[in-house]
Amino acid sequence: MRISDWFFYFVLSFLLGILLASLKINFLIVIGFVFLLILIFLILQKQKIIPQTKKWLFVPLFVIVAFFYYHLDLVIFQKNNFILFNQMLNFSGMVLNHPTIQNNFQEIEVKLMPPQRGKILVKLSRYPTVSYGDILDFNGVIKPLSSETKYLIKERINGVSLFPKFFIRKQNAGSFIKAALFKLNDKISQIFNQFLPSEEAGFLSGLTFGERANFSPSFKKALSLSGTTHLVALSGYNISIIILATMGLFSFFFSRRLSFFLTILLIIGFVLMTGASSSVVRAAIMGGLALLAKEIGRPHSIRNAIVFSAFLMVIFNPQILVFDIGFELSFLALLGIVYLKPAMIKFFSLSEKPGFLSWRENLLTTASAQLAVMPILISYFGLFSLTSLLANVIILEFIPLTMFLGFLMVGISFISFFSTLISWLVSIFLKLEIIIINVFSQLVIPLPLSKNTSFIFFLIYYLFLLAFIFYAQKIHQPILAEAQK
Repeated sequence: MRISDWFFYFVLSFLLGILLASLKINFLIVIGFVFLLILIFLILQKQKIIPQTKKWLFVPLFVIVAFFYYHLDLVIFQKNNFILFNQMLNFSGMVLNHPTIQNNFQEIEVKLMPPQRGKILVKLSRYPTVSYGDILDFNGVIKPLSSETKYLIKERINGVSLFPKFFIRKQNAGSFIKAALFKLNDKISQIFNQFLPSEEAGFLSGLTFGERANFSPSFKKALSLSGTTHLVALSGYNISIIILATMGLFSFFFSRRLSFFLTILLIIGFVLMTGASSSVVRAAIMGGLALLAKEIGRPHSIRNAIVFSAFLMVIFNPQILVFDIGFELSFLALLGIVYLKPAMIKFFSLSEKPGFLSWRENLLTTASAQLAVMPILISYFGLFSLTSLLANVIILEFIPLTMFLGFLMVGISFISFFSTLISWLVSIFLKLEIIIINVFSQLVIPLPLSKNTSFIFFLIYYLFLLAFIFYAQKIHQPILAEAQK
């Protein structure tokens, strides 16, 4: 087998080990599982189903390597934290992120300063507004993570403080580059608000930066019920639009190599500016790998790009594999598009042409992604609506043009007449998209499943999808062979 194939199986084995460790599986059970895998490989080799090589025997051992890596990372994480919990005390820290502003409070991540160590989540009163890089002095209580806040460990957060008293001791103590990127984010959002009504400006900020602070509770609910929340989650779809647009723009003015480096720098800046959520990081890594493969003239393996992206993210933070729903949804949706979509086309003998206004392409892409993430959506949110497929098919027709017009409006905002003209156009599309979201939020046809649905049911569901993909590929091969004769 090729080196790229071995890379795939070794990384997949490593990710499996991280998963088992995250699920708190007993080490003796993991050892038994590894020996079972080795036995299976020996049988497959004897039956000449897989190549006769000892390398196969090392693949399961990466499960154990990953298992130890997870626990080593956890030990190092705990060692680097020293927090006095459940005590009224004075403590200080620096704001690490762009604050999330709600109606009556702001939420920030804070890196504690000596004598304490670690990172905590802090909810503060709405005013005075704080910024990235501010050093704050607090008086309050830090609580350890509970079962409701355990998911915060994926952000390397080890405690929560709710509405402590505070004052700003110093400003601009963080990275100059990161601060500038956050200010650029704010500036663009201000331009959106300057030229568009509040609801439309908020939705456009969601499409471009994943911002949801200005969403009303009713609109958040409408997004959830209509199955269109992913539009404001900065998925690979949004990032791919930005990458293609910027690469095309740079290529118009610069050489191919310079355009490549400028696009990579822009991707990195965009990731930092939007808070580096899992879906953005995954999409950015995969987009960067695709650009790199094109630049150096090497074939691009989407399969290896997926596992390599997951590997990089899990090496950096093993906790995201289980505790980060954004990570799970992002990769499952991508796997659905890459593997389930072609299987559906082959099994149902569908045309691969996109169709009028790309309706067929959007339908298949949405259906494959939604089917891949359906168990996760039900497990976390207790709802999956069948009408979400139609809602996405309709609304995805307009999103690329909406984002393009939004950035164009920002780019020419210094020319009042033209920016006003563009704002009228983008406002029309935003109004239409919001109407579609609200209409489909009233047309919910939920599956008869709930959060309490058995894990075994979802396991069987994914095994069925895998069987369907393999079967579709198998029945397609004889047809293809016959056509080539």
